[in-house]
Amino acid sequence: MAELKVVVAGAGGRMGAANIRAVAAQSGLVLHGALANLRLHAAVDRPGSAAIGQDAGLFAGIAALGVTITDDIDVALAGADVIIDFTAPQATLTLAARAAALGLVHIVGTTGCSEADDAAIARAALEGARIVKSGNFSMGMVVLANLVEKAAAALADYDIEILEMHHNRKVDAPSGSALLLGDAAAKGRDISLKAHSVRVRDGHTGPREAGSIGFATLRGGTVVGDHSVILAGPGERLELNHRAEDRSIFANGAVRAALWAAGQAPGLYSMVDVLGLND
Repeated sequence: MAELKVVVAGAGGRMGAANIRAVAAQSGLVLHGALANLRLHAAVDRPGSAAIGQDAGLFAGIAALGVTITDDIDVALAGADVIIDFTAPQATLTLAARAAALGLVHIVGTTGCSEADDAAIARAALEGARIVKSGNFSMGMVVLANLVEKAAAALADYDIEILEMHHNRKVDAPSGSALLLGDAAAKGRDISLKAHSVRVRDGHTGPREAGSIGFATLRGGTVVGDHSVILAGPGERLELNHRAEDRSIFANGAVRAALWAAGQAPGLYSMVDVLGLND
């Protein structure tokens, strides 16, 4: 029986806790024709976090797992196979470099990365890491992005607007999921999202620029994540929606990605690859 030893980074956060629970729940899965287990090998958080020194399982609201949350990355990664990482860009870059050096699977759910950050993550994949990076790890969102790409291509003259809402503690905007959907729409039309996205409208903006992809951001309460893609044409409007009700959907997707990536060559992958939607 194969065993994948998993390190959860950002263990002191809400997604970290969800990832700990998801890893602890996996047993008896089939991986490349053989039974596979995921085992929580280590949990790591930033220095000064209130989670440091606590049992990871108890912190995540389940039974004790005998794994103490640490702030020592070297100790956490020793003997590991997989990193599940929903943290912040700078921490992710550090972990990507370590994953490359150690030949680890690195599941990246971190959002707010710059172009330079993404380039550094891509280099880590070239240097030996098996990285799956996505703005959203839920199965429904990945399928939605696939549908958005097809709709944007089929309705080539329709205006595209993307609306997203998240909880009041989210620090980046637009969300990684909104950008994932924007990338899908741009891909469907064979255009650059960077060159065609509109992030802010205020004051006298003039008519909407044809071919642009607009983003609107809402923040408030405890919303896990709501996303709508609106394709507005003459006399009709198509709306494609996704509403996340629990963070477990992201954690379960990350676990699925880890199991899949364990059998792949070093490289940079997405959830489209994990689900085989490119086939």
